[in-house]
Amino acid sequence: MPSHFTRRSLSRGVVAATAVATLATGLAACGGDSDAATTDHAKSGEVVVGRVSNGAGTETTIKVSEVESISAELPAAVRESGKLVIGEGALPAGFPPLAYVGSDQKTLTGSEPDLGRLIAAVFGLTPEIKNFTWENMFVGIDSGKVDVALSNITDTEERKKKYEFASYRQDNLAFLVPKKSTWNFGGDYENLVGKTIAVGSGTNQEKILLEWKAKLAKEGKKLTVKYFQDSTSTFLALNSGKIDASFGPNPGFAYHNRQVANTPDATRIAGTYSGAGASLQGLIAATAKKDSGLAKPLADAVNYLIKNGQYAEWLKAYGLSDEAVAKSEVNPPGLSLDNS
Repeated sequence: MPSHFTRRSLSRGVVAATAVATLATGLAACGGDSDAATTDHAKSGEVVVGRVSNGAGTETTIKVSEVESISAELPAAVRESGKLVIGEGALPAGFPPLAYVGSDQKTLTGSEPDLGRLIAAVFGLTPEIKNFTWENMFVGIDSGKVDVALSNITDTEERKKKYEFASYRQDNLAFLVPKKSTWNFGGDYENLVGKTIAVGSGTNQEKILLEWKAKLAKEGKKLTVKYFQDSTSTFLALNSGKIDASFGPNPGFAYHNRQVANTPDATRIAGTYSGAGASLQGLIAATAKKDSGLAKPLADAVNYLIKNGQYAEWLKAYGLSDEAVAKSEVNPPGLSLDNS
């Protein structure tokens, strides 16, 4: 099980409750589900990442232009449309530093939208980013409203029944607890006995947590799983003692720790776990409809960015360098069907 996470070097911030309230207001201003879209018209040959990120990222101008040998691989319909429609599942409140509405109250920013902008530049296309709830993001892929989703989606064998993948970042999950808590996960699900854990509905971490709950139930032991509407509600429940921990993506929790470090509501990471289970390093992947023909050009675009240094610049801007992959793979092994 991986345990290589380090403290993120996320600069400048505000107290978490204020930050989340601001983000939620910005998201509301963007509109609902499939109607929340922004189209970027960046200077040719440049992508600015970390823009209006409210301290979650360092604004960085990255030079990247169309690579015709890669754009030629795209399905004709996508290539001829002149745009790459990118789905994000960041409604209602966003999840910095990965995806959320920026300090201008309109721009969808974060590491995931910015990677989409970089990939679109390699394709020579204009990025059009649409913001959804998590569940409706997948509906967007299924219906053809979205070409590709870049939203911290874990590569799983179950999802491969409907989608194809191009990996771009390591997937590690974490348990978030109050700083004063003495509990640690320790890599063993048996340590969850008697605990109440929050998790996001429809997520890979929910699948893992429910598998653990079922195993414990067979042993006559109890694990309580709780669901909340958004991150604000989850953090309030954690601070008030209604839950013992929250189980979710490590980058967002590391960001939260930074935000509340000097407040009475300080939190810490109580252990990490690979998004693909104990025996396999989990991977986050660009996600397109199965047999869309997009996985290979997406992987080739990411590998171009890796080879030429833009990928490293992107990760560094968001303090995510320790989640780098050596290469993007098409449909690499993912979380198994039996979660073994």
